[in-house]
Amino acid sequence: MRSTDPAGDRPGGRGNQAMSALRLRGRDREITAVGEALNAVRGGRGACVVVEGAPGVGKSRLLAELDGMARRSGFDVVSVRADELDQYAAGAALQSALQSCDGSEPTATAADDQRLWLLDSITDALEERAQRAPVAVLVDDAQWADPATLLVLRTLPRRLAASRILWVLAVRSETERPTVARVREDLEHLGARWLTLGPLPQQELQHIAADVLGAKPSPGLARLLRGVAGNPFLAIELVRAFADTDAVKVEAGVASLLHDGIPVGFRRSVAARLDRLPEDGLRLLQIGSVLGREFDLGTAARMLGRQAGSLLSGVEAALNAGLLSGEGPRLAFRHDLIRQAVHENLAPAVRTALHREAADVLRGIGARSAEVAWHVVLSGGPVDDDAVTTLTTAVRELSSSAPDAAADLAQQIAGRLPPHDRRRVALLTDAAEYLGRTRRVHQALDLVDATLSDLPEPLQEARLRLVAAEIHQAAGDDAAAMTHLRQALALPGLPADLRVRLLKTKATGHVYLGDITAAEQTDVGLVEASYRSEDPAVVVSAMVFQSQTFFYRGRLARALELAEEATARAGTESGVLHLRPPRIPALWLATVLTATDRLADTERVLREGQHEAEALGLGWSLPHWHASRACALFEQGALDDAAVEAESSLVVADELEITQPNRQARSVLAMVEIRRGDLGKARDQLRAAEAGSGTSTQRFGPWVSLARACLAGAEGRDAAAAAALGGFTDAEPVRLLAVPPSHWPGIVRMALRGEDPSLAQAVSGALRTLAELDDSQQIIGTVRAHVDGLLHDDPAALESAATGYRSTGRRLALAAVCEDLGDLVAASGDTTSAIPYFEEAGELASASGALRDHERIMRRLRRFGVRTAVPRHHTSGAPGWESLTESERKLIPLVVEGLTNRAIADRLYVSVHTVNTHMKHIFTKLGINTRVELTRLAIERGGVSDGGD
Repeated sequence: MRSTDPAGDRPGGRGNQAMSALRLRGRDREITAVGEALNAVRGGRGACVVVEGAPGVGKSRLLAELDGMARRSGFDVVSVRADELDQYAAGAALQSALQSCDGSEPTATAADDQRLWLLDSITDALEERAQRAPVAVLVDDAQWADPATLLVLRTLPRRLAASRILWVLAVRSETERPTVARVREDLEHLGARWLTLGPLPQQELQHIAADVLGAKPSPGLARLLRGVAGNPFLAIELVRAFADTDAVKVEAGVASLLHDGIPVGFRRSVAARLDRLPEDGLRLLQIGSVLGREFDLGTAARMLGRQAGSLLSGVEAALNAGLLSGEGPRLAFRHDLIRQAVHENLAPAVRTALHREAADVLRGIGARSAEVAWHVVLSGGPVDDDAVTTLTTAVRELSSSAPDAAADLAQQIAGRLPPHDRRRVALLTDAAEYLGRTRRVHQALDLVDATLSDLPEPLQEARLRLVAAEIHQAAGDDAAAMTHLRQALALPGLPADLRVRLLKTKATGHVYLGDITAAEQTDVGLVEASYRSEDPAVVVSAMVFQSQTFFYRGRLARALELAEEATARAGTESGVLHLRPPRIPALWLATVLTATDRLADTERVLREGQHEAEALGLGWSLPHWHASRACALFEQGALDDAAVEAESSLVVADELEITQPNRQARSVLAMVEIRRGDLGKARDQLRAAEAGSGTSTQRFGPWVSLARACLAGAEGRDAAAAAALGGFTDAEPVRLLAVPPSHWPGIVRMALRGEDPSLAQAVSGALRTLAELDDSQQIIGTVRAHVDGLLHDDPAALESAATGYRSTGRRLALAAVCEDLGDLVAASGDTTSAIPYFEEAGELASASGALRDHERIMRRLRRFGVRTAVPRHHTSGAPGWESLTESERKLIPLVVEGLTNRAIADRLYVSVHTVNTHMKHIFTKLGINTRVELTRLAIERGGVSDGGD
């Protein structure tokens, strides 16, 4: 793919410069449509146009017209044109085009998964441009675009809908490439304007002929034009076929045929023009048609066994015939239809042999592995060792930016190797791993099963089962993962490093399942061996594992110490960040901090860790960072911000095509909506959280169970709420520690309302054990006092809990204990003493965004004769400025200042994805669609302060 002036349908080549300015005929409707899109973007709103049609129908010519219109209107135009060779290319050509225009160099990352890095870097570049001027992004022949560019085209038109960017794609209507179909489907859902270019009417073809010939076509020539079926490019070629052979006479302003017999079929027309070329010109075009639409003269000369200088006469002839263009650094066919015609006129056996030879020549000169791979695939048949090596390199290069395309290529290569070739199993294992990163998880697991059925040797089977286990773990199916791990570990002759990886993954699985005893038993010698490793990632992983076992055993101080040491070590060794959740040290440290007195430190740890992960392009980890922040913010009582982070987690996961249920983020969203009072939305989130979910012992199962119970309680189904919490009946603190401390008294409250005292006593017992094991954390004693107060109707215990919560930064927990105190005091008949507790609880609930809680408390106060005011925090109410959250208000002055979303994120030291979600909420609440409208409204209001009007 290359940056270009998209004038591909304009006749080029030497001697045809006048034709490059041919008037665009018969597309007035389409020109009006793209003009409207330009106007919409100039007004501040993003737009998307898809131009579809058969080859030669004028898609590129329309893009060329649009290019000129956009530039005349002050647009910054970014234009790229794809080539068939790009289908296996790593990286994003659109990013290269942006960087070449800016004069900047790409910042490489060493990440296994560069997708989010690519999306974010292209977003930043386009946002910066759109701040200066409206932008038009034109992508021609998108059916051949590299996979990373297709990901950009699927994702960024939605993400940047509020920016002044016009996206225009030209695509062949008959393309069967699945990734292109996904782009078309997503853009259609986004509301893209669809322009299908059909055949031109006969009258318009005659106008085109007159433009080419400088005279009106005679009736005889007009009749021949009917044979091109309304295709303007073929009409031009047909007219040129006559003009180039002096078969047309212009007299009295009318162009007439001198004789019949000139071919009317395009392939025959091209063949006739080839016949008139010298031998060198003909062979050059034939070799060039194999090499691609653009090709290097030196490479063509090598395939012909010639020196490049000896082909100059052939080059000159092809240029003069208008078949090639020499305007760029490489020779290029003036239109791909010409290349296809030449290519298809070669005998199939000749084509196959030439593609195989092209692969050998290109490999020998160090060409892109993607280019070599394209020729190997087209050559068909078995592949030699050198070809396999090159193709494997292409697969690995492609995997970081387009894992699904890499998986498809790996499977194609494997299909051309003998059944028991060790490289075949290795390629299929890689393909399964890459598919596991996409929404094609089921295909990945089917591929694993199919490959295992071929009975690979033990070492390869173990590696394949490790990949399967990691995919299952990522999907949350820990039981299936453990089955693969047990079978892999039973295989003979495994090398020590592979065995350690399998054991570490199995130990992590036990942690996920809450079976800490089994995790510790798996650890026999494992941690000790890991500490002796020279690989810092192995050492840090061992520290995190030890921290996890100490944590779930209730040894919080030791767990915190190990987690901090692991995080500190990871800060000096960037490779450690490539560990998978929950073994990323900072992510795990945040989980531990959330359960301790250092809740306030969680935000800093997550912010710094996520910033480094984003800088390194570790996109696969981003949903976990946002979900962890959502949990920490919920624990702090910042419901609006918690919801934004949970939503950001889902958005990033969707952009990365991670289809596994994000149970933690969904559960947080469900509980936020319950506290806000929107039970319908809560049910939707809970259903999504429960999708594919097994028992409460599955990862994040306690979160789902808690959300399910909270919803049942909100609906008045107290028995169902208590039943949903059955997973918390363990007297050990393992299950309790799976959710943050402020939720524990709520579990007891729901158990008591559901008449399940055994559950309440189990939680109390787990808390007692926890306090005995480690009394270093004040929050544990505070929650224990709260639970004791609920169990024994003890106002002194509740008072003690209230005092403790005031120093731990848990606003909703303090609101809950104040409400519990109010209920207890009011039940004794002392309503006067109960009122201050309810008033404080109501104020805290309002400040937290817990509207449902606030309204319930206000109803109690009104029954006591207390006049109540509307909540000062009602972001889920009617749309308008008053519904904006404090965090949303902070963004608006920065938008008015002209900062991009990335610049705003840097200023506020948050993730750009968080800013994206805030901006989406602002637009929805204010009923607007663009930053321009937001700026205008803010200026009209005299600006918006950080904290209010």
